[in-house]
Amino acid sequence: MIEYIRGSLAELTPAQAVVDCNGVGYGLSISLNTYSAVQGKKEVKLYVHEVIREDTYQLFGFASRQERSLFLLLVSVSGIGGNTARMILSALTPGELCNVIGSGNDKLLKSVKGIGLKTAQRIIVDLKDKIAAIGIETADGGTQTITTPRSEVMEEAVSALTMLGFSPAPSQKVVTAILKEEPDAPVERVIKLALKQL
Repeated sequence: MIEYIRGSLAELTPAQAVVDCNGVGYGLSISLNTYSAVQGKKEVKLYVHEVIREDTYQLFGFASRQERSLFLLLVSVSGIGGNTARMILSALTPGELCNVIGSGNDKLLKSVKGIGLKTAQRIIVDLKDKIAAIGIETADGGTQTITTPRSEVMEEAVSALTMLGFSPAPSQKVVTAILKEEPDAPVERVIKLALKQL
């Protein structure tokens, strides 16, 4: 089992990081929280969760052990797979997710793509007691802003949403509308807002 991968960050998109470790490039599926945490770094250490099945071998990467612990709790819930768990961790920070589950806010969980009311309620019922054991701070840290041309932010946001399973045309429409309202929004905020609207 791979515990973590440390190396130089060869490629980074909001949905994937490629870490070069002694000449081998590991492609890891990441959440927006991890994307924000590793952006601008040359060397990274990502905690890993491996998914090995007959038809797939996938690595999920996390900037912190806590985020990985939350991911593992989410995938332990019936009906939640790796990509849905990653979607939840992209829409909410670990602290926000703990608040949502702790307070039983199924409406906010339901706003994440692929999560219906029953699944949101199941997540809350299954994980309410387990969340306390992780010990994640619920205070939300400030988001890191990046200065890039708007077209680059739009391109990156649409690309990430497409990788997460959304159609490019509606994604572009939503991202354009968000950037009209918030022209200076960093790419991770644009994607979070888009996830709530798509």
